[in-house]
Amino acid sequence: MNKLILPAVQKNVSLASMNTMGLPAKASEFVELQSEDELISLHKNGFFEKQKPFVLGGGSNVLFKHEISKTVLKVSLKGIDIVKVDENSVLVKIGAGENWHRFVEWAVNHGYGGVENLALIPGTVGAAPIQNIGAYGVELKEVFEKLICFDLKTGSFHQFTNQECKFGYRDSIFKKELEGHVIITSVTLRLTKKNHLLNTSYRSLKDLLKEKNIEKPTIRDIFNAVVAIRRSKLPDPKNLGNAGSFFKNPVLSKKSFERLLKNFSEVPHYPVDEENVKIPAGWLIEQAGWKGKRVGNVGTYENQALVIVNHGGATGDEVYRHALKVQQSVQEKFGIQLVPEVNIVE
Repeated sequence: MNKLILPAVQKNVSLASMNTMGLPAKASEFVELQSEDELISLHKNGFFEKQKPFVLGGGSNVLFKHEISKTVLKVSLKGIDIVKVDENSVLVKIGAGENWHRFVEWAVNHGYGGVENLALIPGTVGAAPIQNIGAYGVELKEVFEKLICFDLKTGSFHQFTNQECKFGYRDSIFKKELEGHVIITSVTLRLTKKNHLLNTSYRSLKDLLKEKNIEKPTIRDIFNAVVAIRRSKLPDPKNLGNAGSFFKNPVLSKKSFERLLKNFSEVPHYPVDEENVKIPAGWLIEQAGWKGKRVGNVGTYENQALVIVNHGGATGDEVYRHALKVQQSVQEKFGIQLVPEVNIVE
């Protein structure tokens, strides 16, 4: 490629409609990326040498505390392509800018299994491996095949396999060593065509299927059930600004969990492995008295204490201070330090 294809650089762009909390932040400079050629051109033009942009996907997992002084680079790379098919499975390559839930709908509509439990998770496909998104007993890493990312220093594209991504609980190499160094451009997943490995282990999912008298659920049944459960628990960002689950569910060692049980025998818990136990952060926050509590323009959602909401007119700093108070309350009551799941942008 000889000719540079540079995207337009916009000044003082409002990000209110680009973050699901509806916070009134502005970007001093804003660039929307719609092709890999534009990405290559930006690198050749010295864009990444001059600055370290903040990479924005669907805006569903971010908290803008203040105005953004650095350039915001919005990744809008699109496309869903079947790259390989065999008797049992299909490899699907998805552009990083595709909406995650719309992709899950596409998969279910085509009869492809593996992501139905991950329905209605907000955000883009490119953000999914960064967080190793998960819900209702399933994590992205279970269907993940590979991804392609662009190295901001060298200007070259690299492939990362499942193992190379170093997936953990809401974690990956892209939140650690590679944070700020690469931009994910596409993700390839391996989905099943038949003999789907259905996961109905979560109690709420199992209970809803039983209530509907569904004894042998299909991927469509699970998709519908997950959507119904999430809509009953989580507010629609269009009506009430939020970033989904604000905190990670803490994982305790068995020894720490046993100490917790002595004072709180009713604490719900889920085994992670032989050595660790996961505690629902929402339960901890509710027990600390925050469920449904509102302070000024910010509150904790009445149906799910794990969600912090913008009742209208909140600033990023207000949301941040509210989150700190929630953290402090849980620490004082349980001796557990909650860790934000959202990306807090200073």
